[in-house]
Amino acid sequence: MDASWPAPSRRIQELMRQGALIALAPKQEWIEELNGATLSGERIRAVAEDPVLAESVRQSSLANLLHWASSNVQRPGERVPPNLAQGSLETARDMVRRGLDQTALDTYRTGQSVAWRRWMDICFGLTSDPGELHELLVLSERSIRTFVDDTIDAIVARMAVERDQLVRGSHADRLAAVTLLLEGAPIPPARAEAQLGYQLTGPHVAAVVWGAPTTPADQLEMAAEAFTKASGAARRLTVLASSAAIWLWLPVSAVPSSEQLAPHIAAVPDVRIGIGRPGRDLAGFRRSHLDAVATQRMLARLTSPHQVAHYDDIALVALLTSDSARADEFLRDTLGGLLTAERDIRDTVATYIREQCNTSRAAERLYTHRNTIIRRLARADELLPLPLPHNIVAVAAALEVVRWRGQPS
Repeated sequence: MDASWPAPSRRIQELMRQGALIALAPKQEWIEELNGATLSGERIRAVAEDPVLAESVRQSSLANLLHWASSNVQRPGERVPPNLAQGSLETARDMVRRGLDQTALDTYRTGQSVAWRRWMDICFGLTSDPGELHELLVLSERSIRTFVDDTIDAIVARMAVERDQLVRGSHADRLAAVTLLLEGAPIPPARAEAQLGYQLTGPHVAAVVWGAPTTPADQLEMAAEAFTKASGAARRLTVLASSAAIWLWLPVSAVPSSEQLAPHIAAVPDVRIGIGRPGRDLAGFRRSHLDAVATQRMLARLTSPHQVAHYDDIALVALLTSDSARADEFLRDTLGGLLTAERDIRDTVATYIREQCNTSRAAERLYTHRNTIIRRLARADELLPLPLPHNIVAVAAALEVVRWRGQPS
């Protein structure tokens, strides 16, 4: 035990252990509150807007909570060592690679505030004795605050090491050059091309290849290589954006559709690819990447089951779902009972609209008898707040959102 640390009574140690056991099994609402708090605030917007970094921070915040609780189950009331698990160190490394400094670790402070409020609730449920409660809260506050301070200090030190290594590495040169180009800095094209080993004139298609924070790097590379080969590109520019995300540029004018690409990366189901629109020269280099990032963010925001998406596929859906609460309201108001109807009915309506409201072509596309199509459309009219002919554009847009998102909220 740390000699400078206060020695709690046996009773307080037992209360700490009981409370820590409760904290080791946090309720879902606690986790959601923790996630919401850690990714709020202007100073960490760059983290919150990046799906890979945001998920890493969520996992690190929960890991910190569980680390503190586990330590107090085993050694109640003692000083908790900093959490330097691999996930926390990977998050620090990724922040450095994105050019973020230690202010991004404000997420730990906001997580601390949420954890403290929940811990107080637990403490008030453990004892009603004023003396015990006072001693328990004083020790707990010091324990949580010291643990977060020690963890931040250790991670800041690790970030300094990572930053020094990146500054001296070729990866840092590529990332720095790409960042300048994307920000519109007046970097000479010849100099950028020399640093990147990639020609900026001519056609470009950009993509973001990413997975969960625990996705092995070789799976990301497998997906990137499969995408490159399927697109017929002889070479590619690759920038390691984080431990779980790769930025790509291919010198091609077009790439296969999402449906054509999906079989090529089916062997790595935890990996996703967001693809930008084709462009030319430096402007196209920038725009295609921004498209790919927008595609990545939409797939992550909607927890979409789709593994591959082009920006052209999701541009409308991205616009409609930028505000999740309003998007859900739009779906309910537009689709009514069709939102939760059998998938066959929704697919029939969507196909019917895509086939310019032609039942025969819709039947052909769905390999279904025309009479079946007519019956399903009649059922859809019963479920819709307004008959389909009176609201066809809104229904088509709503069904497109449903097609791309995961489970309804």
